[in-house]
Amino acid sequence: MCNLYAQKAGPQAIMKAAKAARNAAGNLEPGSIYPDYAAPIVRMEGDERILTTARWGLPSPAFALEGKKTDKGVTNVRNTSSPHWRRWLTPQFRCLVPFTSFSEPGRNAEGKYEPVWFELKDADPEVPAFFAGIWVPQWTSVRKLKEGEVTTDLFAFLTTEPSEPVKSVHPKAMPVILTEQDELEMWMGAEWAFAKELQRALPDGALTIV
Repeated sequence: MCNLYAQKAGPQAIMKAAKAARNAAGNLEPGSIYPDYAAPIVRMEGDERILTTARWGLPSPAFALEGKKTDKGVTNVRNTSSPHWRRWLTPQFRCLVPFTSFSEPGRNAEGKYEPVWFELKDADPEVPAFFAGIWVPQWTSVRKLKEGEVTTDLFAFLTTEPSEPVKSVHPKAMPVILTEQDELEMWMGAEWAFAKELQRALPDGALTIV
């Protein structure tokens, strides 16, 4: 699963690509994004599409928390038929997660794990693409024992069957990536019966290894 990605585009580029009307995120530092850290998302606030931030990792299902004192969150969502996720599949909980590249766990020549990075073919690093995201507002939980109970906005993104070249590195899954404006609009506004068609891989060769 994708547990590391990079976001190098500036706020204005993200807002333009996502047709966001307002920046509630402030300045954004480009760089790598790890689970349980704040990252930019584009979501609806009332009738307005805004750029803001949320913490990466949605609430875990109850069964995954049995015997645990913390909930580190779920970074990737695959099984959208699960009742745990279904409640957050309506347009009000959908978001766009900007990125410029993402990684999947691979192995080097010595057989040790190391990330393999992917980006869209012929990508402009200043123009983001988007993961199909889900966000949950003001969720209260204990993410880390030393931090204690916190209430914060959370997000994750959908995954699906991989296409090449991701499949050769990580055959289990890849993020759901939206590249066309009509895909962004469908994800942000369409009923789930239509939006669920976006949970599919890009065509083979649409991504390249960095």
